[in-house]
Amino acid sequence: MTYKFQLISVITASLLSACSSLEERELASGSFDYIKQQPGQKIQLPTGVDSPKFSDAYKLPELGANAQTESLGKDLSVLSPSLVLPVVAGSHIEEGSKNATVWFDQVDDSLPLETAVWNTLKGFLESEGVAIESFDKDKQRLVTSWLVKDESEESKWYSWSSSERTIAQRFEFSLDKKPHGRTAGLSVALVDYKEKVDTQSTEITESKDKRRNEVEILNSVVKYYEFETTLANVKRYRKIREGLDMELDVDNDQVPAFVVNADYDVTWPRLLLVLRQLGFDVKDYDKSNGLLFVKYNGASDSWWSNIWSNDKNEFDLEFEEYRLKVASLGNKTSITLLDEENTPFPMDKLTDLFPTFSKTMSDDNLDI
Repeated sequence: MTYKFQLISVITASLLSACSSLEERELASGSFDYIKQQPGQKIQLPTGVDSPKFSDAYKLPELGANAQTESLGKDLSVLSPSLVLPVVAGSHIEEGSKNATVWFDQVDDSLPLETAVWNTLKGFLESEGVAIESFDKDKQRLVTSWLVKDESEESKWYSWSSSERTIAQRFEFSLDKKPHGRTAGLSVALVDYKEKVDTQSTEITESKDKRRNEVEILNSVVKYYEFETTLANVKRYRKIREGLDMELDVDNDQVPAFVVNADYDVTWPRLLLVLRQLGFDVKDYDKSNGLLFVKYNGASDSWWSNIWSNDKNEFDLEFEEYRLKVASLGNKTSITLLDEENTPFPMDKLTDLFPTFSKTMSDDNLDI
């Protein structure tokens, strides 16, 4: 019987602990009677008695001029310090900074950095159903409408929570670009705050921990940024491995070229795979200018030499060097082949090369 009683007591205690609301979890457990205590007095010694030797080992330091003295008892949050989490590739924080700020470095040249950051923030707000109250691109400022957090909606059936606490917040985001334009810091500031413990309670208009609220929303944005980046990379890698259609056409200078039905950032890594598959070594490249310097080392398949001429000995390509110029054509990409003298291949030679290049470019699952 005693065992059953103990078991019931443990279960009851567990259920009660699960019933605690978010507000209660922010508070220290136990009594707050300590705030009623008065500082102790020094020992009064009678006249003529020697003073004992006192130790300062447990002496509390003096309060600083800017120390908070109001946060005591239930007004003091015991949650761990809030930290900005720079989980996106190329992101970091400034050591010692107390602001809710995360810095991003340009790692993808497909979009200007500020455009990528603002697009991510807007996408996050849209996913949360939060409207944008104002956006000034020139001043790099964005102010949200109310973001409402209802604790009762977050409670699980097994938590036995009966909390009706709601928090509504408005934030201002700002972007600070470095002069070189390849690094930008996204900061957030809490503009307005409203909190109600239940429907009958008085509305609270000031947050207990302003920075915590700012860091929480900033980390949510960074997490969304990281998810979108990962998703985009997965889609991009999948597309690179998939076969791409190619045709004979001309580049931006009306020079005969291969035209791939994919954008530049997909075609470029795919072309590197194709060249390796066809027996070319890339000696050097400049992706920003779309230049590739290659050397043909010979393909393992004997039919490679036949695409240059009916007489396989007429063109000896072993250790021959060439250049390829890759350029964007909007949602397509041109590949222009050049010889050592920087002279473009004529259409008839490209026509001979096309079947082999096209077949390899369209093959699925080339190794990355």
